Amino acid sequence: MTLHQIPLTTLDGRATTLGEHAGRALLVVNVASRCGLTPQYAGLERLQEEYGERGLTVVGFPCNQFGGQEPGTAEEIQEFCSTTYGVTFPMMEKVEVNGPGRHPVFQELTQVEDADGEAGDVQWNFEKWVVGPDGAPRARFRPGVEPGSAELVAAVEAALPRPA
Repeated sequence: MTLHQIPLTTLDGRATTLGEHAGRALLVVNVASRCGLTPQYAGLERLQEEYGERGLTVVGFPCNQFGGQEPGTAEEIQEFCSTTYGVTFPMMEKVEVNGPGRHPVFQELTQVEDADGEAGDVQWNFEKWVVGPDGAPRARFRPGVEPGSAELVAAVEAALPRPA
């Protein structure tokens, strides 16, 4: 099973898969509303705005496993993201990214190595993965890497679909 085939549910309760975005590069991020890194939402939205027409979709996965920093309901999360940061990119339902309840998307993504060659558990909120248009993970960035950082932007640009 590829990342594109794994069943998901959006924050508003609609069944979907990442296959809905096949042919586009993805930036998958585990997010939280009450984290010191929460301002990264602004940078993620800038990436969506800047690269969306070129084939990028940022996809947020709320997670409450790190310090209880995403305690809200789906409605509260949606309201916070849209009113505080103007988030327009798709948001999935709250999931677990580590442990026995780890969502299948993160079972796949945690096998990807970061720049230091380390795979394994998600370290904290706002860990990021660049996924190619074919659904294959291309790069992993730990939480401290800002959305506008040179290395992340370069990975996004390299993953964008090539014009026909």
